[in-house]
Amino acid sequence: MDNKAEVKEFLTSRRARITPDQVGLPQGTNRRVAGLRRTEVAVLAGVSVEYYTKLERGALSGASPEVLDAIAKALLLDDAERAYLFDLAHAASPVGRPRRASTGKSWKPHESLQWILDAVTAGPAFVRNGRLDLLATNLLGRAFYEHVFDMPGQPPNMARFAFLDERAYDFYPDWEMFAEVTVEILRTEAGRDPHNKDLHDLIGELSTRSTEFRRLWGSHNVRHHGAGFKTFHHAVVGELTLAYEGMSMEAEPGLTLTIYSAEPGSASEERLRMLASWAATEYGEHAKIESNVAEQEKSKQ
Repeated sequence: MDNKAEVKEFLTSRRARITPDQVGLPQGTNRRVAGLRRTEVAVLAGVSVEYYTKLERGALSGASPEVLDAIAKALLLDDAERAYLFDLAHAASPVGRPRRASTGKSWKPHESLQWILDAVTAGPAFVRNGRLDLLATNLLGRAFYEHVFDMPGQPPNMARFAFLDERAYDFYPDWEMFAEVTVEILRTEAGRDPHNKDLHDLIGELSTRSTEFRRLWGSHNVRHHGAGFKTFHHAVVGELTLAYEGMSMEAEPGLTLTIYSAEPGSASEERLRMLASWAATEYGEHAKIESNVAEQEKSKQ
């Protein structure tokens, strides 16, 4: 991702969406730009027009936290957008941030982490990275994302499924919403980890193969994705409305543990039980075989 180009497009898109009324400025006449003018943002942020223009053209290197915060307030950025602006500034710095350890194809969960996932029996539980690779799941999570797992390529990737597999339109009844969230998570991660080659390869692949991805990527939206409700349509058990909680893993920076659960007594809870029963039949024996093989390999060491 070209940092200067991304800074320019991000700040320009945020400026374009704000009306003068939203920030207490007069509408005026002969307004030829969508949203605020650069001069208006500069006044609201308390910086010179020349300096703000320089920043919006991509020269964030050296901008102080106070200036970045003032710009975030002037542009009415939410928490995720503010964090993204700061991430872009860090990426522009000559010092920058240390590169993150890779959590892609070669990453394997600690045995204790798999124990924790397997202890969650009432709902799907899984670990993902910022690229939306599924790195570890419990049995119910494996069954829940069965179509993601049977796509070509490893590790299984939720973004690739959402945009490149026709079954995603059935699995996500509100596909547009899921697609927007997916892109926003990827763009947020690109700001946090700008040197991640695997991430940029995925973005390049999706941009090449999906018109819808290119459209949404061009919106420059970002988000913090932590908790809420989602509705799915699983091929085996039908519609499921589930609560989710995403938790950052302190021991593995950049990874998120997510658990889905259904409202007690609801039809979705009953359908999750049905899915668990189906998963035990479909995957249980295979999981036992894998476990036995792993134990045999361990005993040889």
